Amino acid sequence: MFRFLYCFFVATSMGDPIIRVENLSKRYTLTHQEPQRYATLRDALSHKFSAFARSFQRGEKADQSNTEEFWALKEVSFEIQQGDRVGIIGRNGAGKSTLLKILSRITEPTSGEIRIKGRVASLLEVGTGFHPELTGRENIFLNGAILGMSKAEIKRKFDEIVAFAEIEKFIDTPVKRYSSGMYVRLAFAVAAHLEPEVLIIDEVLAVGDVQFQKKCLGKMEDVAEEGRTVIYVSHNMETVLRLCNKAVLLNKGSVQFNGNTTQAVNLYLKTGQGTTARRQWLDRDHAPGNDIVRLVEVKIHDESGVIQENLDITQPIGITMVYEIFKDNQKFTQSINLFNSHGIHILSSHDLDSAFDTKPRDRGIYASTMWIPANFLAEGLTIISVAALEQEPFKLHFHELDAAAFNVIDSMDGASARGAFLGTFPGAVRPILDWNTVQLVKSKVVT
Repeated sequence: MFRFLYCFFVATSMGDPIIRVENLSKRYTLTHQEPQRYATLRDALSHKFSAFARSFQRGEKADQSNTEEFWALKEVSFEIQQGDRVGIIGRNGAGKSTLLKILSRITEPTSGEIRIKGRVASLLEVGTGFHPELTGRENIFLNGAILGMSKAEIKRKFDEIVAFAEIEKFIDTPVKRYSSGMYVRLAFAVAAHLEPEVLIIDEVLAVGDVQFQKKCLGKMEDVAEEGRTVIYVSHNMETVLRLCNKAVLLNKGSVQFNGNTTQAVNLYLKTGQGTTARRQWLDRDHAPGNDIVRLVEVKIHDESGVIQENLDITQPIGITMVYEIFKDNQKFTQSINLFNSHGIHILSSHDLDSAFDTKPRDRGIYASTMWIPANFLAEGLTIISVAALEQEPFKLHFHELDAAAFNVIDSMDGASARGAFLGTFPGAVRPILDWNTVQLVKSKVVT
């Protein structure tokens, strides 16, 4: 049996975790539907009666043979301290969403124990936590009451919530009439401003526009600085690196790593769970893109075209994206973005030099390569995203985050911009720049 304990008090002794998860497991029973030929109503009734008669004779439930157990989580254990910003990462199916639903009390675990101290506010899916028939104003007060806040406390935060969500004109409109973006803005504003001790956020923020996503990340940083705890699930490693000071890496329902964010992301990328120096989409129907263009491959390579995960700082680095165009007379550009292991956006580059930048392209498979000069990037992990877009008016065909990753290696032989210095060398880039030193005045010798 599981123990599912929520302790709603704020005071936390030094070193006492605000969240403790011990041997948490969640089992689902999957039912497989066997393909059948077209059947008449008589066939269906006859089959059901026969199955019932057989199960009655054996004293068993019907249709047990077509079920199997699936463990979404298996003996997961970890602790989170007050004020931690914890990223939950892992590939699709690793158990991330199941874990958040259990922490949010939406789903009960099969076994294990959870202890949470304080109020928990969650934003997991568009539509979660709001009553569609109530207005935005009414839902703010409803959510506050669910969190255990008094009416006076909610009123004190009300104007700040509405301003953050940018829905002043629609605050007295039933939320069922909101767009998905409006819904998310209000839901996040409520979750973040009603002063929960634990804020749980899934990738639902991807529904909002880019500016609002930045606004949300800034608010989550503010929440953490106030000493409250943030748990964040994302496939965007740049965001996880920027926001979180710790990370839990899930793999097939179990904890593979729990600790430093950079170490967790590096492990996620290097073990093939995330991205590597080469990534291919063999199933074109599920590749990033649309009916105009889809991504086929992204790869990191040296000057000779050899795919490399580790590249010398003194050598040029090639990033090639392969894509297929399905319609003639298409005009768009390609973009590649670089992020380092601290979540810093190093650069964004667009293909503005090739002949295809100014003329439409016919259907076919294309390869675009961006070259990073030697002695440009600093050593360490670099994560890339790739995109295809039209600039005027703006239209995004695809933007694949964490499409590939590579490591820049500085051999410290004095050939790079660090020279003979062997200590920690700061900066996201490390170019060898031109310097000119002259003596302006020659000092006189004093006797």
